[in-house]
Amino acid sequence: MSFVWSPAMKFTTWRKLWLALATAEQELGIEISDEQLEQMRANLYNVDFDFADAKEREFRHDVMGHVHAFGEVAPAAMPIIHLGATSCYVGDNTDLIQIRDALKLIQRKLVKAIGILKKFAIQYRDLPTLGFTHYQPAQLTTVGKRATLWMQDLLLDLERVNHEIESLPMRGVKGTTGTQASFLELFDGDHEKVKALNLRVCELMGFKRAISVSGQTYTRKIDYNVMSVLSGIAQSTYKMCGDIRLLANLKEVEEPFSKTQIGSSAMAYKRNPMRSERVCSIARYVMGLPASAAHTHANQWFERTLDDSAVRRIILPEGFLAVDVILNLVANIADGLHVWPNVVKSHVMAELPFMATEVILMECVKAGGDRQELHEAIRVHSMAAGAVVKGEGKPNDLLERIANDPVFTHVHAQLENMIDPILFVGRAPEQVDDFLAEEVDPILEQHESLLSVKSVDGVNV
Repeated sequence: MSFVWSPAMKFTTWRKLWLALATAEQELGIEISDEQLEQMRANLYNVDFDFADAKEREFRHDVMGHVHAFGEVAPAAMPIIHLGATSCYVGDNTDLIQIRDALKLIQRKLVKAIGILKKFAIQYRDLPTLGFTHYQPAQLTTVGKRATLWMQDLLLDLERVNHEIESLPMRGVKGTTGTQASFLELFDGDHEKVKALNLRVCELMGFKRAISVSGQTYTRKIDYNVMSVLSGIAQSTYKMCGDIRLLANLKEVEEPFSKTQIGSSAMAYKRNPMRSERVCSIARYVMGLPASAAHTHANQWFERTLDDSAVRRIILPEGFLAVDVILNLVANIADGLHVWPNVVKSHVMAELPFMATEVILMECVKAGGDRQELHEAIRVHSMAAGAVVKGEGKPNDLLERIANDPVFTHVHAQLENMIDPILFVGRAPEQVDDFLAEEVDPILEQHESLLSVKSVDGVNV
């Protein structure tokens, strides 16, 4: 990702765009020699950055600085470099190429994270755990089912990433205000050749199409859409890592923690969820970026104003670089998540007696008990057990109270079996199976080639 947004990528892409333009112009009859094209082709990566910087300072214009730097190493081509184009021909088209390449990296890392979480969901598909609503104990779910909630968000993000990759247009060859007037002049009023030039340049640069109409720039609405996708990934990963941070506090699930890792310089016993915290911190920054893109789009006057330039040079690379780091961290966290089943079970059993009372009531009624009498007995015992838990800090003794109350004689023999946690998770394990088979597996199969790509970056801290 760092390379995608590097000066080397940016300025060599400018040269590729100038070569594509000259090649297409030659094909359509403009007098450009093979020698000129060959000199350009031979020097795509021969960039003298110091020379270009000096020219930029002289001209106070970055594009013209690099036109002269290219012409310096391809002198025969100097007269036809940038022929008919405006600065946005190289600037905007390069931005779109960088966005496309960056989205493909994000796509691969999303698929990888989903693949890792799939294994986790399978492993813990039927491990009962407390569900929480309002961050208060609620009906049981499973550890694996909760992971599918994280995965579902990432699948929605992947769907949007795929859409942006498929639909992203090139700016193409549009001229200074989008009218293609300079190219119409170059081709002596031949509209068909201008249209052919536009299509051919897109083809040479690997795009299926150019944006239909533009001012000087492509619409900055595209930037907003892309930043919204990145924000969506940030939201999903923040939610996932926020859950992990809360689970770490409960000592149920913890992120990876190396043997020699230190959690606190003062409190040696601490095991802080620092990677999840880092995800949330970076994600919070990314979630704010679409606002800048929105204001930039809204404030583009007529065919273009230059107040879009500086902010885009910040938010586009930083947004992608931030999400790239987020996904590296998420894959690392998911691959090393540690579940403590006994702690999970102890929390379940502290709350399950309350949840089991409805089943107990129904079984007693079926055996001939009085529903109203049973309901009142459960209410009284529940209040008393709650007072013991909250007031005395002792374990929940509701089941002992029920076991000693003759009103519940009909269920005393089977009371132990009635509170098996797996009986209270509903279809959670089956939902995991269905979700993976119907939603996740087809996506992983579709992107199987991406899973085989070895990552060259990782998490060092």
